[in-house]
Amino acid sequence: MKKFLLLICVFVYSFSSSLNQEFLEPNEAFKPVFTKNEDSLNFKLDLGRDIYLYDDKLKIFITKPEKIEITKDINIPKPVAYQEFIVQFNNLDLTIPFSLLKSKIESNEYEIEIKFQGCSKAGLCYAPMSEKYLITNDAKTSNQELKKEEQKVEATTTLNETDSIASSLKDGNLFLVLVTFLGFGLLLSLTPCVFPMIPILSSIIVGASKNEDMTARKGFLLSLVYVLSMSIAYTIAGVIAGVFGANLQAALQNPYVLVVFALIFVALAFSMFGYFEIKLPQSIQTRVNKTTDGKEKQGIIGIAIMGFLSALIVGPCVAPPLAGALVYIGQTGDAILGGMALFVMSLGMGVPLLLIGLGAGRFMPKPGGWMESITKIFGIVMLGVAIWLLERVLSASVIMSLWALLLLGTAIYLKTITNMITELLSSVLFILGVVLLVGLISGATNPLNPLEKLTGSKSVNTNELVFKKVKNIAELELAIKNSDKPIMLDFWASWCVACKELEEITFKDKEVIQKLQGFTLLKADVTQNSDEDKALQKMFGVVGPPALIFWDKNKKEVKSSKIVGYKNPKDFLEIINKNF
Repeated sequence: MKKFLLLICVFVYSFSSSLNQEFLEPNEAFKPVFTKNEDSLNFKLDLGRDIYLYDDKLKIFITKPEKIEITKDINIPKPVAYQEFIVQFNNLDLTIPFSLLKSKIESNEYEIEIKFQGCSKAGLCYAPMSEKYLITNDAKTSNQELKKEEQKVEATTTLNETDSIASSLKDGNLFLVLVTFLGFGLLLSLTPCVFPMIPILSSIIVGASKNEDMTARKGFLLSLVYVLSMSIAYTIAGVIAGVFGANLQAALQNPYVLVVFALIFVALAFSMFGYFEIKLPQSIQTRVNKTTDGKEKQGIIGIAIMGFLSALIVGPCVAPPLAGALVYIGQTGDAILGGMALFVMSLGMGVPLLLIGLGAGRFMPKPGGWMESITKIFGIVMLGVAIWLLERVLSASVIMSLWALLLLGTAIYLKTITNMITELLSSVLFILGVVLLVGLISGATNPLNPLEKLTGSKSVNTNELVFKKVKNIAELELAIKNSDKPIMLDFWASWCVACKELEEITFKDKEVIQKLQGFTLLKADVTQNSDEDKALQKMFGVVGPPALIFWDKNKKEVKSSKIVGYKNPKDFLEIINKNF
């Protein structure tokens, strides 16, 4: 284990070292300078090595006394095609004649704003930037004064939650940052991010208790190994996402991986049913058994592997703290601090799992005949986890039939255990299984509401939110152009638990529906994690779903309204009402 942790540290450090060589700080990548001449204003933007600008993001405005776009009136160098984008590779040298400003609007004072966004060929995209210059007839404004003015503007700008967390990483001291992220992790432990891991860890502890007495110390040790492995997985995935913009967790949510992992859980279930015993390969067993604690090490290695894989496949979860850390890594290249923050956050998320291990070891009775029944029940739970994974792959009707079969099968099995509690539980599960079958026959597709077709509970609701799907940047830009209302873009994926929470809770709330009726609603399905999906997420600095991006009716992005992760109806409305 020590060698494994050392390897991870070297791995993370190598990321940081390469980053320092490849990626430039924003002030190094973009060097803007305004120069006021007698009859014009000159704007120079020197680009760093391997830096390019998105041509469609280059915008020039008169912002005072009135906002007027003058981009098309300025002589801008001809862009070139690069990958799927149209970009500027050369330094900008733009001239804005005073005569042009006067032809647009008569005034003694003009404020010019130039917006731009660029990326590095190495794979890092920078946040959108803007530079402002105030022109008066009385006196010239120096660049130093402009920078001070710009800093004031930035200071008064409301940051969204993600950017605020990223900013705290930049400005806070190490101890405070780590304590804060530990607190974030504790809060995330109360969300569905961790719930799927509870039955996995519980089954591991129960399986280990079959052969030996489970003490509080042993239970805590098993859960600690699981949590540490989970934390290492989250950290590595986060660092990769921050450095390369590649979401490892999203990449692992493809159908092939999910089916394989579901089959693993099915195998674990049948192992608990007593059909066979899962062991490490003989060569590895021989090597491990050379030590006096060979069997214990075998178990620990297996738990570590399960914890690592569970974090990547069972529990992909994007929340503001995670997104903030990834934004920080992407912008600063500090993979060490960002990785430490993610690791500590993951430990906080694992606190309930540690408590389960401690409690199981302290209160679990001694091994006996009853253990066989408990083990088989957890085998059934493993089958449930497998079905839950397959929800992201198979059709709703197939998943509903699998749940029905699992419930009915469990009910029949529990009939073999003769006591009052199991008989009652068996009856309840049998009824639920029959209800699911009836719902399936009636055409229902939601296991949580199987009788929707019979009860009419899902009658056509004219107030339901209707989203228009966009597949790529071109479709998004066209939808924004054609909209005469504020716009909300929802980044969604079928494997995203928090996305379904937003759909089923927040977007079903009457007040939320009423508020969003006045919006153009767009949805980007990034389930496949295709190149188009990645480009769309990269454009807005989205590290993974769910994420909500907003524009006002003037088609200007409202960055302070950006939402990452799940928000309940109250919190969602609070953010929206501040800006719309």
